Formats: sequence, structure tokens, C-alpha cells
Amino acid sequence: MAKQRFRDIKQGRVIPLADKNKERKTRRLRARLGSRLKAAITDSFMLVMPLMYIVFYLVFGGREGFSQHKLLGWIYILIPLIIIQILFMSRSKEGQTPGMRAYNLALVDLKTGTKPATGVILYRQMLTLLSLVTFGWLTMFIRKDHRTLHELLSSTTLEQLPEKTPAAHAKTP
Repeated sequence: MAKQRFRDIKQGRVIPLADKNKERKTRRLRARLGSRLKAAITDSFMLVMPLMYIVFYLVFGGREGFSQHKLLGWIYILIPLIIIQILFMSRSKEGQTPGMRAYNLALVDLKTGTKPATGVILYRQMLTLLSLVTFGWLTMFIRKDHRTLHELLSSTTLEQLPEKTPAAHAKTP
């Protein structure tokens, strides 16, 4: 990068480096830990609980049948869950599941700053299983940016979207 000259900065031809960094920080807000946890809990109730009910009572005929085949039961729950989440993230404008939408979070590719491609979303969701099994999701409590293991490996993150004002939704007569 060429050295910035004071004259160019003063005449407004070049934006000072300090202003560029400040602009970058204001545009991209990492999701807070509380919002991440609330979105995960919302998704678990909206997506996982109906799948669990279907698997418990329609597939295995009750809790006793599920307890005899726990591994198979969890496979029947997790595979449709991953497919549903991939569909939600790839079809929505900001790469959101219902929980993310409720708390104004968006899935973002760190390299491009936009919604990741469907292949990256698929890769991220497969790594989510790895993260659940190896307790890689605990990295969100250790790291400053609250990224989990599957986000680190897929180079994605959750970002906080700006709040929508009620006036923006109001119809004008």
C-alpha cells in the first residue's frame, strides 16, 4: 500500500487509516453470547422438539422403544435437523434459522462478509455435529469473539443485524 500523504488526506482524496478501521468496526458487530444462546434455545424448541416427538412416538412407539435404540433414534433426529437448518439458512436472505431471525442474527462468511454458499453451510452443519460430540461448542465461552469450533473450522460467524424500527414497518396511506 502506498504511503498516504498529508495533503491528500486533508483535501479528502484519501480516507485516513484510522477512519477505515473505525468504519469496519461499526459495520460488523459480532453476535453477543446471550443472543447466540437464546437463538439456539429457540431453534431447539421450534425445530428439535417436533422431530423428537415424531421419532419418539411415531417411529419407535414410545419412550421405551426409543430407549432400546438410542443411537438410531438420535440419528433419526439429527439428520432431518441438519437438513432443515441447511434449508432455512440457504433459503433466507441473511442465512438465518428461526431462532437467528428472532434475535436479529445472521450467518456471515468471514472471507467475503456476505451469506455463505450452500456448500459452506452444509460443511458448517456437519462440523456442528463434531462440535457437539467433542464439546467444541464450549469454545464460545473461552474466546472473546464467542466463535465455536465449527465456526472456526468453516470460517463463518454470527453477526448482530441492526434493529428494525417499528416506523419502518408502518404502512403509509
